[in-house]
Amino acid sequence: MDPLAHTLFGASMAEAGLKRKTAFATATLIIGANIPDVDAATMFISSDYALLVRRGWTHGVLALFIWPFFLTALMLGVDRLIQKVRERRNRSAKRNRAPAMKPSALLGIAFLGVWSHPLLDLLNTYGIRLLMPFSETWFYGDTLFIIDPWFWLLAGAGVALARSKSWLSISGWVVLGTAVTALITTADMVPLALKVIWLIGIAGIVAVRWSGRYKNVTQPIAFSLLTILILYIGFMFTGSKMTASHARAQLSNNGVEINEVMANPLPARVLLRTGIAVSDTYYYRFRINWLRPESFELTGEPIPIEQPDEIVKAALTSPEIRGLKNWIRFPAYEVRQLGDGWRVFIRDLRYVHPEQESAGGIGMVIIELDTELQIRNVRQ
Repeated sequence: MDPLAHTLFGASMAEAGLKRKTAFATATLIIGANIPDVDAATMFISSDYALLVRRGWTHGVLALFIWPFFLTALMLGVDRLIQKVRERRNRSAKRNRAPAMKPSALLGIAFLGVWSHPLLDLLNTYGIRLLMPFSETWFYGDTLFIIDPWFWLLAGAGVALARSKSWLSISGWVVLGTAVTALITTADMVPLALKVIWLIGIAGIVAVRWSGRYKNVTQPIAFSLLTILILYIGFMFTGSKMTASHARAQLSNNGVEINEVMANPLPARVLLRTGIAVSDTYYYRFRINWLRPESFELTGEPIPIEQPDEIVKAALTSPEIRGLKNWIRFPAYEVRQLGDGWRVFIRDLRYVHPEQESAGGIGMVIIELDTELQIRNVRQ
């Protein structure tokens, strides 16, 4: 999921009641919910290196057991530092605060925050290597689009109500809400009706905030919204499983035996899925409303699954696409002859249409070879 989703989920857990368990609970949950993404720094090296490294070591099971202890030690260190500063200022070392620092509770909360991250990342089609460093196997939940506005709304509403008491915090929420609303309402892939529902949701948060009736019930509100969010995730997970089942059944009726199905969630559209069904010989792209199996339809012609020939194998030796080779899920290769060599298109059909001609974004690379099959240019 995106960083905003991770942050709001951590903050939502805090507002649902966990912040009362120990000092620094909110900070621990928010940092823990984001800390595996320290590997995002690799994007400054190159996009391909990021594909090689991301959602690996820092997201794997070994790191997921280390991060909570590291985070707890960090928070305890910060707490001790604050205490020493107060002592130097001749203030009482006994802090009149609620709740008190409870290291064991803080460790448990750190585990919740840290483990929420891979569980959310597992929900989308990008994938995560949960067993690193013991195995590089990718796991896919195919449940939520990587940016999900309903996730933002449900995770953020309770936090916004609880954390909008000062004009500074209100200003921050206004800026964030305006930016996110602009993103959603200007997105062509989000239908008008869903944009209206989003605006109604934002208006509802504003109305409750200005009514003043929420002040004594922020925790029940956050807990209820967090529960609804978890139910929403379960609903979307069911939709993806039903999508895969319908795709297998529909293609089986046409005499096609399917080995794997990716149900691709669409932004904001909870009932619609696109996807890819994989047989021994072809990729089948499809679209469906998973509550109406009869709506299943193929989009485009089947795409042959071909083993790399000598030209493609030469292109795959490029050190500039190590990350793509490691990450690609549904590879499709196209070779075009040039006057002085070859042009090889490598596409991951999760994110790239087979007709796409230009590189850019994610999931596609174009490699040019000379007549001796030596790489002379790589475009990503």
